[in-house]
Amino acid sequence: MQMLVDSSNHAFSEVNEYVLKIKNMISASAASTYIIQDDCIVNEWYSGYHDESEGSRKVDAESRFNVASVRKTYLGFAVSLAFYEGRIKSLDDHVTDYLDDLDELILKDTKIRHLLTHTHGLQGRANHIRRVFSPETDWEYNNTGVNLLIKIVHKVFGQTLAEIMEERMFLPYGFTETGWIKGKSEKLVWLNENYMDDQGNDANLFVSTRELAYWGYIHLTKGKVNGIQLVPSYIFEQVSAIATPSNLNETLPRHGFFWWIQDKSRPLSELGDQLPKNAYQSLGLYGNTVLVIPEYNVVAVRMLNQTERNPPQYDYIEDIKTFGNIVCKCILSQ
Repeated sequence: MQMLVDSSNHAFSEVNEYVLKIKNMISASAASTYIIQDDCIVNEWYSGYHDESEGSRKVDAESRFNVASVRKTYLGFAVSLAFYEGRIKSLDDHVTDYLDDLDELILKDTKIRHLLTHTHGLQGRANHIRRVFSPETDWEYNNTGVNLLIKIVHKVFGQTLAEIMEERMFLPYGFTETGWIKGKSEKLVWLNENYMDDQGNDANLFVSTRELAYWGYIHLTKGKVNGIQLVPSYIFEQVSAIATPSNLNETLPRHGFFWWIQDKSRPLSELGDQLPKNAYQSLGLYGNTVLVIPEYNVVAVRMLNQTERNPPQYDYIEDIKTFGNIVCKCILSQ
């Protein structure tokens, strides 16, 4: 990716100061931010070390963080690609149309749409799934729908999620600092994890700050980079459009293909109320975030490696809303 760098732009210093404050509050050892505006890198900031041990590597542009639940947006891309190629026919297809090793009584009426938007009402995994509410009557954020979709993607493509992403996204767009990794290495901000595979089935997607921003940027431009459309724009339009059932309770969040979508301020949404309509975002367990704001032609990323329990004064929903609101404030104050 060729992109201008505006090193004279200090408009987003308040964002960096805020992320540093949160880093200290939650006892993270590493933090970074990266902001793209109007096809120009306007903010790039790194702080701290990969961990608290003596001689630990200093955080820099090559440091790769575990993005945890942000990985869901990569799965969302693969699902959208499956739609585009006719491998999955409809958002309202039933999950049991694609997977035949499930309890049909429990999975009854559960659709692809429900898995993508956390409105499926299922809990558990493998052969131990149970139902806690009927589809599209409520919302609960968990990984049950994620795991089912990973299985569906594997089945309809005949490839693992990691293989699909490497072939259809990472290689064409030149990603070199993004991938599922099992073992510790020098450039990984490692959290003493233990993973079984590197095929996309687990929450071990490691990404550099700049490549997470690039991921958001490709969504912002709907796949066109340096004037070249490598992946059809429809795929990105679909993942960032609201897929949540329209009859869901008004207080509950709205999602695209796992992205949180801003349509209006909602109490349980992680999107700040100052963000404009159609902004969309993904947040991971350790504090890592990618925020896309089409109205302002902006992508904002922050990285953290939170490992401790949240201190009493910390509210992660208020934190991520505040991050988005400060990004918005800095854009408008230029």
